[in-house]
Amino acid sequence: MQASAPKFNIVIIGQNNRLQYEALLFAASLHHSSPDFDGRLFVAVPQAGPRWPRDPSLHDEDLLKALRQLDAEILPFENRVFGASYPYGNKIEALMALPEGEPFVFFDSDTLITGDLNSVPFDFDRPSASLRVEGTWPKPTLYGPGLHGIWEALYHKFGLDFDSSQDTTQPVDYWRRYLYFNAGFFFYSCPRKFGERFLDFARAIRDDEIPELAGQNLNPWLDQAALPLVIHSFGGGRDALPCGLLDGTVSCHYRLFPLLYARESDHVVEVLETVAAPNRVKKVLKAYDPIKKLVLQRKGHKIRDMFDRDNLPKREQAIRNQIRNKGLWMR
Repeated sequence: MQASAPKFNIVIIGQNNRLQYEALLFAASLHHSSPDFDGRLFVAVPQAGPRWPRDPSLHDEDLLKALRQLDAEILPFENRVFGASYPYGNKIEALMALPEGEPFVFFDSDTLITGDLNSVPFDFDRPSASLRVEGTWPKPTLYGPGLHGIWEALYHKFGLDFDSSQDTTQPVDYWRRYLYFNAGFFFYSCPRKFGERFLDFARAIRDDEIPELAGQNLNPWLDQAALPLVIHSFGGGRDALPCGLLDGTVSCHYRLFPLLYARESDHVVEVLETVAAPNRVKKVLKAYDPIKKLVLQRKGHKIRDMFDRDNLPKREQAIRNQIRNKGLWMR
């Protein structure tokens, strides 16, 4: 008899900007596409404090009501290290507010659940993250070390075994040789342990003198520089999940609505438009122009008609430029 899948929690970030609308769509898509999910969905909300010049927390009563109706729980947390200077740090600091010792999956808010999450065979003792990624960091400078030297310095700084992290089928100094993830999703057995180490590593990379990082841009790449080190330190890696489920049939990290309409499958568009349609959701989403115009008023289909999903431009910038030329770019 096959053992039942472990129960786990989900956490996304909600903030008083576009993320609040994305969080509502995430909750609605989870409710729609994975109705048997029996864990808790937390919408982690940064609280006002000295690291925010403006209050980032949620105040829209209709939004909060709609989230509650979709069984989402608001989880306040404080930014003690990052905040407005590095909003991507929310995904690190929010982990400390989650229930200790309970397995979790973090998703970026600009994600839709498009299939049954219970079909994903998570091994929460072997963490991993999204492999829908390009070699965006680091960018070796003319006189500095190459990729190999930069990653080697980071592994050694934190006392980690560098050799075992490498995919030796790939050539030295080619980015795919080295562990590198998109932080659009990640998971582990305990959010506190993962969050504390993630915070320690990210803060050290940002603040300490690491000669090999001279000339490297860490904004916005700090989380993606630290994440592979955290995952490797807990015994995880690139092969911890089967391909084709997350960032595939079960979830879609769309990032921006114009890109969703240009690139994603008919099923993703159908899920988006279905979950945005109920009045309790639609009346909240209308306040955000990209959703109002592209999704609710169906102008996204004008973008969709511009592209052949089987033959998309190789560079994302080319997709963006085509959409801009038609006056349909919104974010």
